[in-house]
Amino acid sequence: MNTLDKRATKILFDSFWKNGWIDPASRTTTRDDLAYAKQKGMMFDPLDISHDALVAQILSLKKQIPEEKPAAAFLSSFTASRADWRSGIASWHFAAQLTSHEYLDKSAAGASATQIVFQRAHTPHHCAICGAEQDYQAEDLNVLNFERVKWGGVRHGELMYVLLDLQLLSQCDIPEPSAADIDVFRKILAEIQASAPKDQPGGLRNRLTDIVALSKDQRSVLLEILAIIGVLKAQRTDRPARGSGGDWMYVTDWRGEDGYDAGAVKRYFGRWGFVSDETVSPV
Repeated sequence: MNTLDKRATKILFDSFWKNGWIDPASRTTTRDDLAYAKQKGMMFDPLDISHDALVAQILSLKKQIPEEKPAAAFLSSFTASRADWRSGIASWHFAAQLTSHEYLDKSAAGASATQIVFQRAHTPHHCAICGAEQDYQAEDLNVLNFERVKWGGVRHGELMYVLLDLQLLSQCDIPEPSAADIDVFRKILAEIQASAPKDQPGGLRNRLTDIVALSKDQRSVLLEILAIIGVLKAQRTDRPARGSGGDWMYVTDWRGEDGYDAGAVKRYFGRWGFVSDETVSPV
């Protein structure tokens, strides 16, 4: 599944997007189109799965996928124009933090029982450990894959998305990042390093326009992914947001004075020559 089938991709996109989100009541995909997109691995049947099976499958996939594969996919995504490849490193990072556990209802658990909740929003009927629901019925994987292919993912940290993302990454033969890919990432890091101390994520996103050919939303997701894996690591979490601060999730508190965490860069990308051990802040 190295090349996205054009017809299947169009079917996926036309199911959800036409100059903006299509109202769910107006979404139509013919039986033949759906069958074709499913055959090409772009669309899927609705999924029923329990919390415990979801966690087990994610942990199994994480064992199957070596750490260098999502990192290579992230780098290779630049010249291949594959936003979906960019996403896997974030999902692998979340899977690496996940531990084997059974569902623990938040309403029945004290605060001390919560280890790490991945979900962005959860009710008392979500797992106190990971934030996932106890059972999923007819879960729509197609909208998740649409977001993954179009932008590089939107629901990072939600375990249903982590599962789909890692499943699809495991099926791809990822090429070795090219010199051009590595150069793009070096320029991104240099632009982060050149940030003024009070720069916010939106300003950095705008400055990446001339470095990498991504849409505004794709650049936003890129910064969110870098925050998830610890490259854009905020040194403080009490900074007031300005402007579009509410549009961010994981990179909200980052400011230019934080620079980037070269230790995280080395961990994921050291194989390609990123070897510094210090946090690199603007000078």
